[in-house]
Amino acid sequence: MTACAIEDGTAEAAGTGETVEPESDEPDGAEEAPDPAGGAAGPAEPVEPGPPEHDPGETVLPAFTLTTDGAYAARLTTAAGTGAGGRTARYAERWTLDGPEPYAVPLPLDRPEEAGSQVLPLADGRVLIRRRVADRHTFSLLYPTGPGTGELSLGAVEHPELTLLPPSPDGVSAYALSTGAYSTGLWLVAGGAFGPEHIADLPGRCSGGVWLDRAGRLLALDREPAGGGPVKAVAVDLGRGGEMTPLLQIAPDSDDRLLLADPDSGLLLMRSDAPGHDRIGWGVLGSCLPVRFPECLRLPDVAVTPFAVQPGQMLMPESCAVALRIDGAAGSWVGVWRPSGRRLHQLAAPGGWLAGSGVWSRDGVLRLPYANEDAPCALAFLTAPADVDPSGEAASAGCAESGGQPSAAVTPPPVCRPVPLGQAPLVGRTAPD
Repeated sequence: MTACAIEDGTAEAAGTGETVEPESDEPDGAEEAPDPAGGAAGPAEPVEPGPPEHDPGETVLPAFTLTTDGAYAARLTTAAGTGAGGRTARYAERWTLDGPEPYAVPLPLDRPEEAGSQVLPLADGRVLIRRRVADRHTFSLLYPTGPGTGELSLGAVEHPELTLLPPSPDGVSAYALSTGAYSTGLWLVAGGAFGPEHIADLPGRCSGGVWLDRAGRLLALDREPAGGGPVKAVAVDLGRGGEMTPLLQIAPDSDDRLLLADPDSGLLLMRSDAPGHDRIGWGVLGSCLPVRFPECLRLPDVAVTPFAVQPGQMLMPESCAVALRIDGAAGSWVGVWRPSGRRLHQLAAPGGWLAGSGVWSRDGVLRLPYANEDAPCALAFLTAPADVDPSGEAASAGCAESGGQPSAAVTPPPVCRPVPLGQAPLVGRTAPD
């Protein structure tokens, strides 16, 4: 598979490695940020956690984690008076989101949880929790038992650094990475027959974690060579003992990390510095079309992070709606963007939004979980805005009124030197039922 690194009208000069910026008077395609006082599609002003402060290559689960189908979620939360002496204590909480009304089930134990613990929801409603004790990482399953909380111990892994990967699409398995100086251990920590199982040692330092299929077999990781060098996304086939295949290579010396993937359409969202600076780009798995870096996703003074892709758009990757978390000085709000629309819609988030979390329905409705004093467990529904056709004078006038502008001039891309975009093995990538 080959592709050009195209920046919506910007291309790498053939054979030079330099970025060529064509002259254009077109606006950047981003709508104005929603007024925190209201007036957008969300209930109230955005909630404030600010931009993520971790390294972009670090494997970090969000504070609120959803299963792949959005049926369950889990988080660590606090409640005053639950600890010894009435002090605030942390405990796991499971959300059920696939019924008529969402509801939360607290899962406290006789000891408070540490701030560094991680929780992961499973498809059967149980919650996996990882706790660190010195250089050991213990794993247990939590579940409600009438008025109390049941706990099933799964075992432990001894390693200085170990983190959970995002929930597996199969709903029953959970995986973790143990990062070393020269290699990364891949572990099955839930869903196995005898507790945590070592799957493979992967060369280099691996992080990230994006599932490429609905069977939970193909996993994309961001790999840094053991001796240093550019970070490249690779595909790991769990059905073949962790066999590794190159996935992204936009330019030889660029850092190319995979952020999201949609198994139905093959749409890939990535972050790369191939254009000369760190940008969000998109491509299609198995396609020879260029990798694009939309100008509308490059906003000043804010951090933009995609977190959900609309499923079910078979053979239509450019029509998939993508939800993005936008973090700025005013707080966090929601962006909605489609590759075909080439404009970013910025919408106010519900008050108390658990920023960076949400799931799309197949018909383009985004469900955003939030919690506040009035609603301790709730969902806000946001319909993906329609994109105005950017071609023609009528469309230009409509864009001027709405604030949504095309990301670049509608002109054929300049000729550029193809660079490889590695293709993952497609074993196990099947159409949804």
